[in-house]
Amino acid sequence: MVQRIYERWLQSLRQHPQRPAYLMIADLIGDGINTGEFQARDRLPPLRDLAVALELNYTTVTRGYAEAKKRGLIDSRPGMGSFIRGKVPAIPLNGGSSYEMTMNSPIEPEMPDIAEMLRQGAISLFTQNDPFPLLRYQDFGGGTADKDAAMQWLGKRLPPMNSDEVLVCPGIHSALVGLLTLLGRKGGSICVGNLVYPGLKAIATQLGVPLHALDCDNDGPTPRSFENQCQAGNVSALYLNPTIHNPTTLTMPLRRRESLADVALRYSIPIIEDDAYAALPQLTASQHPIPTFAELIPELTWYLTGLSKCFGAGLRIAYIKGPGKRSVQLLAGALRALTVMSSPITNALATQWISDGTADKVLQLIRSEAQVRQRLAAQHLHKFSYRADADGFHLWLILPRQYGWNPSDVAVKLREQGVSAVSSAAFSTDNNPPDALRLCLGGSNSRILCEENLIVVADMLEYPAHFSSVAL
Repeated sequence: MVQRIYERWLQSLRQHPQRPAYLMIADLIGDGINTGEFQARDRLPPLRDLAVALELNYTTVTRGYAEAKKRGLIDSRPGMGSFIRGKVPAIPLNGGSSYEMTMNSPIEPEMPDIAEMLRQGAISLFTQNDPFPLLRYQDFGGGTADKDAAMQWLGKRLPPMNSDEVLVCPGIHSALVGLLTLLGRKGGSICVGNLVYPGLKAIATQLGVPLHALDCDNDGPTPRSFENQCQAGNVSALYLNPTIHNPTTLTMPLRRRESLADVALRYSIPIIEDDAYAALPQLTASQHPIPTFAELIPELTWYLTGLSKCFGAGLRIAYIKGPGKRSVQLLAGALRALTVMSSPITNALATQWISDGTADKVLQLIRSEAQVRQRLAAQHLHKFSYRADADGFHLWLILPRQYGWNPSDVAVKLREQGVSAVSSAAFSTDNNPPDALRLCLGGSNSRILCEENLIVVADMLEYPAHFSSVAL
């Protein structure tokens, strides 16, 4: 296949002698990315080999690669060659799987008494209440009881709030659709880190809202990069996932939060604070949670959290605390046009489980099981480089660069062996995905199966020659 590609390149060069050959090389690389012939991290042939294949001199091919690099299409590493940056490929659904592999599925506690609590809560809801109101159209944003439950759940991370600043929505993903629809009306870009929740990328693409990748370091997006973009103008919002970041597991330190909040405040840039994992970290009596952006700059922050990551993915409920009554009304209008309303039955179940304490008990069991599985990960992967949070249910595995593996290929092969792995390309916003994978320790897998999967990953890393010959 590779040989056919370069034979076609040679024909194109001969058919367009009027265009400089070095520009044609960059054009053809770009075309290959757009058509899917090239995927992120594909290796291009060495300069001398391509010069021979295209019947060009070495200098012309060198200029062609330099032009492609200038356009952001390729990346070069001394001693390793040139690689495609290009468009980030989508991760396809794995047929027969119980959940889509790009989803970071939470742990399901294996305790019969929890299942019984869920059943009793649902039974109580329907036996003690008239079910017909739950089957009717309702005002968007949740009823009084639902908002009370929302404020109870939000209160785990936020100071007291007014109910007119709170909305109950059908999941964080839907809330992000509404926010990008509302904020994207300004026509500007949404600033993001270089690795983000894949759903945000999909939403932005569907709505035609551009994402601008900020430079990042070990603490997250850098304030300088954010300020430079603000100075350039046309920024609609800053999107952040500051607690147990998906995929890197980073929890942004206070100093970085304060610096980014300061820039946002000076330029009046709204912040979308996606705190889907905020309820997971367990603090001791002497510890205090890191302040949220909603606390640092409440007048600019849209704070989102929900129950899908700390209760169950099927409970499509999100709670939003907005920057004031008027802004919340505008978002409610956008979301009503997009979703009509969140399911009153689902709202009522969430309210029931929060009110009777079931949600807190499920959350505590998920934390406990996550801690056990993270200890298993540490036991089996301690020789290798990865990042994790003790209370989270995913980890960020760094692939050894010397192996020369394409993360997308590795992720596919691991998924074929039952390991919930997603390539860095699925999260990349700067078309330069690192050599890394996100591994999910949750989902419907048992602890035993989780450990078996960790052993598969450890064997892959410890015996790379065997893995390369058999799997890749």
